Amino acid sequence: MTDAIINPVRGKNAPKLSPMTILVSSQGDLSLLCEKLNLNPQNYRQLSMSRVYPGGQISAAGPVVGAPYAVMIMEALIAWGARQIVLVGWCGSISPDVKIGDILLPTGAFIDEGTSRLYGADESVPALPSPGLLDQTKHVLSRNNLAFHEGRVWSTDAIYRETYSKIRHFQSQQALAVEMEVSALFTVGKFRNVDVTAILAVSDELATLTWKPGFKDERFAQTRKAVCEVISSIFSQKPLQTDY
Repeated sequence: MTDAIINPVRGKNAPKLSPMTILVSSQGDLSLLCEKLNLNPQNYRQLSMSRVYPGGQISAAGPVVGAPYAVMIMEALIAWGARQIVLVGWCGSISPDVKIGDILLPTGAFIDEGTSRLYGADESVPALPSPGLLDQTKHVLSRNNLAFHEGRVWSTDAIYRETYSKIRHFQSQQALAVEMEVSALFTVGKFRNVDVTAILAVSDELATLTWKPGFKDERFAQTRKAVCEVISSIFSQKPLQTDY
């Protein structure tokens, strides 16, 4: 599968993770999620700049920012036993129909980051989530009366290079939002034969080619809380068979 000189391995002192793991992009959401999952805040393993909280049924890890770092952490999680991974992250809307505080489930991600290329991805083709895990996530959100958008996102390495031309291009491709990790995580999920999907909260808007931040918006805060409150239900059933 790989001719890499260095490969992720589980060291003798590494924790054994449950097959189901949630990867979180922000420290605040990670803390809230650990509380909702009853994970001991003192029982964690430091992993680079992130923390991994092993759980009996569900584990959690983060924070992660950007494709290269998120993939580095994800590789370790897989080596430690994770087989189903859900990213809980943030995104910026580039669609006029998607607003601050909305929930977005990516059905694909346009690759505008470098990590996916190194895992053999065809950058002209959107990276895809695990269909089964995506469907299960949709079911849980619907069951808990949480409205959400479905559609493709644009994954970029450079938050300060979200240019007019880039936004117009990805709007023409029907992308709903921009973020920094999803395409790489989907790509590596396929490469490593693990299931991956994502739930994104909309933190800001760029659809009009002006920036409208919503990081302090109350609806954004409530959405993040609601997602963390229902996330454990995604894994309340037996693990799905891999889609790959």
